[in-house]
Amino acid sequence: MSIETILGAIVIGAIIGALGRLFLPGRQPIGWILTVVVGIIAALIGTAIAQALGVATTDGIDWIEIVMQVVLAVIGVAAVAALRGRTRV
Repeated sequence: MSIETILGAIVIGAIIGALGRLFLPGRQPIGWILTVVVGIIAALIGTAIAQALGVATTDGIDWIEIVMQVVLAVIGVAAVAALRGRTRV
């Protein structure tokens, strides 16, 4: 795994995580680092699901894959925010 791959995963994870927070209504009690982590995980799982469903990889933007990733990021941010909200006293 090269440094470009790692940096690319962080950048894409940040974008997907930010979109997940943007589409989730209300305020989420999680920081930006946790948002990036959720975004990276959502991007990886979304790509795996898209490949398993046979979504074709194109030269351009794969909109179906991006939608899957953002939906997973919304679910992930909501889950982490709910868990984080419960653990605070």
